[in-house]
Amino acid sequence: MQKDFSSIRREYRLKELTTPAVSADPLVQFGIWLDEAISARVSEPTAMTLATTGSDGQPSARIVLLKDIDGDGLSFYTNYESKKGRQLSENSHAALLFFWPELERQVRFEGTAEKLIAADSDRYFRTRPRESRLGAWASRQSSVIASRSELEKEVHNITGRYKDRDIPRPPFWGGYRLTPILAEFWQGRPGRLHDRIEYHLKEGSWNIQRLSP
Repeated sequence: MQKDFSSIRREYRLKELTTPAVSADPLVQFGIWLDEAISARVSEPTAMTLATTGSDGQPSARIVLLKDIDGDGLSFYTNYESKKGRQLSENSHAALLFFWPELERQVRFEGTAEKLIAADSDRYFRTRPRESRLGAWASRQSSVIASRSELEKEVHNITGRYKDRDIPRPPFWGGYRLTPILAEFWQGRPGRLHDRIEYHLKEGSWNIQRLSP
């Protein structure tokens, strides 16, 4: 069935973005924008699209949650044996995209993703709700299962195994940090003449430039 969506449009008028107004460091600038998204009660402000590509060159994208940001990059957690985990083991180059429609903003990063050290993954895993820790053990993420009941049975088995016991982090589960070499901040503007400020890392320093919309 063919459908025409050409009449769906929105005019962006909330804010503007100028080169002199942004921080010299894209991670600092991102922290400012993320704080504003949280203050504005944006739905799922830490949700981001993670794009990866394996050795076959076929790109894949999905939503994951940002769990930490520091001077080195942006961190998230997943099953190492999931599709994204397998692709990152084959090709560490990846991209992240945040979209905050309530603020008419998006931010994207390109860079290299590497596993966090075990101690960092252990520390975060202990903060997760017990049900999420059990689920991390029960789910062989991205693998084919026969039915929902099969997954629920495995959760039941894992729950019994760790009854009245601490749940350790599975060896196949942990964190990644994406260290960016490129970042772009996009602010919607009227007439589709959007503001785009790009940071590109060159010889250890960030070069800032405006892009045409």
